[in-house]
Amino acid sequence: MPQISPRKMLVTSALPYANGSLHLGHLLETIQTDIWVRFQQQRGNDCIYVCADDAHGTAIMLTAEKNGITAEQQIANVQAEHEKDLAGFLINFNNYHSTHSEENKHYSELIYKKLRDNGHIASREITQLYDPEKELFLADRYIKGSCPKCKAEDQYGDNCEACGATYNPADLINPKSAISGATPVEKESTHYFFTLPAFEDLLKEWTRSGRLQDQIANKLGEWLDAGLQEWDISRDAPYFGFEIPDAPGKYFYVWLDAPIGYMASFQNYCDTAGINFDDYWAEDAETELYHFIGKDIINFHGLFWPAMLHSAGYRTPSAIYVHGFVTVNGQKMSKSRGTFIKASTYLEHLDAEYLRYYYAAKLSGSVDDIDLNLEDFVQRVNSDLVGKVVNIASRSAKFITKGSDGVMSAALADEQLWQEAVAKSDTIAELYEQREFSKAIREIMAIADATNEYFDSQEPWKLAKEAGKEQQVIEVASQCVNLFRLIMIYLKPVLPTTAEKACTFLNAELDWQGAIEPLLNHQINKFKPMMTRIDKDKVNAMVDAGKETAAPKAEKKAKKKKPANNAAPATIEFDDFAKVDLRVVEIIAADHVEGADKLLQLTLSLGDQGTKQVFAGIKSAYAPEDLVGKHTVMVANLAPRKMKFGVSEGMVLAAGPGGGDIWLLEPDKGAKPGMKIQ
Repeated sequence: MPQISPRKMLVTSALPYANGSLHLGHLLETIQTDIWVRFQQQRGNDCIYVCADDAHGTAIMLTAEKNGITAEQQIANVQAEHEKDLAGFLINFNNYHSTHSEENKHYSELIYKKLRDNGHIASREITQLYDPEKELFLADRYIKGSCPKCKAEDQYGDNCEACGATYNPADLINPKSAISGATPVEKESTHYFFTLPAFEDLLKEWTRSGRLQDQIANKLGEWLDAGLQEWDISRDAPYFGFEIPDAPGKYFYVWLDAPIGYMASFQNYCDTAGINFDDYWAEDAETELYHFIGKDIINFHGLFWPAMLHSAGYRTPSAIYVHGFVTVNGQKMSKSRGTFIKASTYLEHLDAEYLRYYYAAKLSGSVDDIDLNLEDFVQRVNSDLVGKVVNIASRSAKFITKGSDGVMSAALADEQLWQEAVAKSDTIAELYEQREFSKAIREIMAIADATNEYFDSQEPWKLAKEAGKEQQVIEVASQCVNLFRLIMIYLKPVLPTTAEKACTFLNAELDWQGAIEPLLNHQINKFKPMMTRIDKDKVNAMVDAGKETAAPKAEKKAKKKKPANNAAPATIEFDDFAKVDLRVVEIIAADHVEGADKLLQLTLSLGDQGTKQVFAGIKSAYAPEDLVGKHTVMVANLAPRKMKFGVSEGMVLAAGPGGGDIWLLEPDKGAKPGMKIQ
């Protein structure tokens, strides 16, 4: 049989933003990526994993100023925290870098110049609101004022959390800069744009080339069908980032240099490891390149990034693997409920491998969200890992240690049981390859169940008391220890620390290349505990710690609430209400709005009455992908309102105080798009 050459692979996960702590939502991605990389390495492939902190932008500049330190010190502090947390969760990077690096500056400038020279950079004047005191242009999230509709105070520049209205920042009553308190003024500035529409045909082909999950390809297809827009890649000084080479006072937008950070981190690794950068990034590279990302950034990675790479003469990714979000106990993570759990808070209370296993047991190759149900988390880890897997080694080892000084039997007691477990190797490997981790875990746990059933059926504890059955006891126990080793070979990508403990106990490696042979006449070491059960009290303490962290901010937020917003609305006549045309609609498309922190662009179907476009301030509560196909209610006869992002042709109805607590109204089953509500 010919020798198969190892695959050469470069893998990345999305870059954490260097302006705050990691939480358990971030960890879903890095754990998923790390498991996949460890699996590839265990199978003998040359798989390199790099990442970096995303270290540019206005938010970082302002946070540093608030903390009384330089932006460089701010990102250094956060990166140190990120690296500590990621190491705590056993994330095994080959290299972890920063986008604020010489390598990233080099590649950002190089790619920009190639885009410019190829005719893919345009420039034009745009008008924005400007803070005359801080002397900087303001994004919508940095402008506050009273809602032009309901007059609620302290509302952001794109939508009202009190009534749900959307508007332009200039429409706010008494607008103020959230940074300085100054009244903003309109000011023109020259901005630079990447001509994304020039790549429409390329992207239509690329997104349907099998490199994306079907759900993601379909979503990107909606954007492509609607027509691509030029992408603003510049920001005005003051801005923490890299200055554009031929445009003094203009800086690369953070999302221009963030994905280039993958290249920069890899170059930094190449310089120390003696690897040829071009072998992985050249247009004709034969190696494999994979990006693991969340579903909220698919437009940057699935459209902008491959178009930039193509224009600049680099290869495009072999695949982009997209995952969903994490909910806790069936709800969005919440600081008030203590379920917005920081990585460091988790590690102060619980073992990282618990979460690695639980995420693996829930993850699939799809884009579906997963729920971290804390009760199920405790039960599943305790049952599967402690009660099933580790228990096999614990109760089998003592018979070998006592009966034959730790030497396993010369033959298997049940060859068929062994062969059935070994025969699952290729199936489990393929499930790992396809990121169907939950299915792989089910296959592995089935082996653990079969092993425990075999142990119980043989009753070695009884045989040990019968004269002349000593060898049979050793053979039964050896059979189970061999199956334990096989289980740990399969679980090694998920549980690297427990795998190391298993290697010490077994006095053998957990290789997963070629045929897996049993350990016969093999000396094992004395068994030592490998994992303890999860204490529910520690989980409760972790949640309580999350509440305590959030308490000061919650108190501050409560003080800022305006009682006038909760006042009962004025009474209206029936004729006034009858003027409002409420209709059932289906959300057939939902998109992020570039430059808007709280808005989503919704395309609503009214059945035979056609479609309408609405900008809704619900981004804090809903991901666009989760909205498509939902039915809701809209005000269909609201006068169209021109905004800087486009025209909003109505309003969808939602309940809740705002922020993450927003719930779209949904009609009962059977209601059809276009039906009038009366």
